[in-house]
Amino acid sequence: MEWKDVFYAIEDLFVNVLFVPYDALRSLELDSWWAANIMSWLFMAIGFIAFLYWMKELKTFNDNNEEDRSQTSHSYLG
Repeated sequence: MEWKDVFYAIEDLFVNVLFVPYDALRSLELDSWWAANIMSWLFMAIGFIAFLYWMKELKTFNDNNEEDRSQTSHSYLG
């Protein structure tokens, strides 16, 4: 087995297995713009939900005064 066979196997995995759902969505492009962009909308929704969760957690720590806000909280700050 040579190294180029490993890279061809990786290519085959991605092109013929992992990207098949995207190829199916690409065929919907002419039929419906919304259906063709469903993955983009899904990823944007997941990112927005994760952002809201992160902000909620930061507010929780801020309300409990658990964060060290002094200027010397990190050694590289002084």
